Amino acid sequence: MISKFYELPLAIAFFALCISAPAVAQQPVDWQIGFQPAADERMANIVWLHSLLMWIMAAVCLLVLGLLVYVVLRFNERVHPTPSKTTHNTFLEVVWTIVPVSLLVIVAVPSFGILYQQDVIPEADMTIKAIGKQWYWTYEYPDHGNFAFDALMIEESRSAPIVPRGEPRLLGTSNRVVVPVNTTVRLLVTAADVIHAWALPSFGVKIDAVPGRINETWFRPTELGVYYGQCSELCGVRHAFMPIAVEVVTQARFAEWVGDAQARFGSIERPQGARVASYEQ
Repeated sequence: MISKFYELPLAIAFFALCISAPAVAQQPVDWQIGFQPAADERMANIVWLHSLLMWIMAAVCLLVLGLLVYVVLRFNERVHPTPSKTTHNTFLEVVWTIVPVSLLVIVAVPSFGILYQQDVIPEADMTIKAIGKQWYWTYEYPDHGNFAFDALMIEESRSAPIVPRGEPRLLGTSNRVVVPVNTTVRLLVTAADVIHAWALPSFGVKIDAVPGRINETWFRPTELGVYYGQCSELCGVRHAFMPIAVEVVTQARFAEWVGDAQARFGSIERPQGARVASYEQ
């Protein structure tokens, strides 16, 4: 896989260019500049490619700046009152052709690999279906008893503006998506009303939820924890209040959760618009 060859450059480039607050894999933090730490191999590859591009851009900018300064100082009217009439330089023409082409190849090769990794879905261990609605998400687990539940944003109380369970403001949900660690999850995404987008930065996932169409993507979380995202499509007046929360647990913990969820949420066939109770940890 791509990341096996780029672990050292990824670590160096990420440290140098993606300066951020203390590493918190779950959510954005104050004054954060770089990406959220990756919890999926594809996201690690995306961060590595971003860092590579930043190094290349910085080198090109410094080179151009240096050439401009050199030309201004070396070929001004005071130093050369009689301008040169040189029109061709074979060496320079070869260099400024080969160098840009080489840079494009350096960028293209890993880009194609990452695009392929993003687009081709491997054999999945489990499937989850996410349905965007105004303004919450409904999740279905067809491989584990075909149960379903809604995930609404945890609202703040006017009298006591404290988010329960230690959830982050505007990101906590009444029910979390729960998946086991080191498991390939196939995610089916659609919408019931308007276009939404299911996005989770730490997993490198961002995919549109379109009414009447099922899009699919995948992720394979490698670290335990709770990871937060949001709807990334302007879907209406409460677009900013449609968070996503995914909890990555051990296989044993996931098996316990599935048993409890089957009892709590029941079959997928339930009254239209019904809400389900929160699953308390």
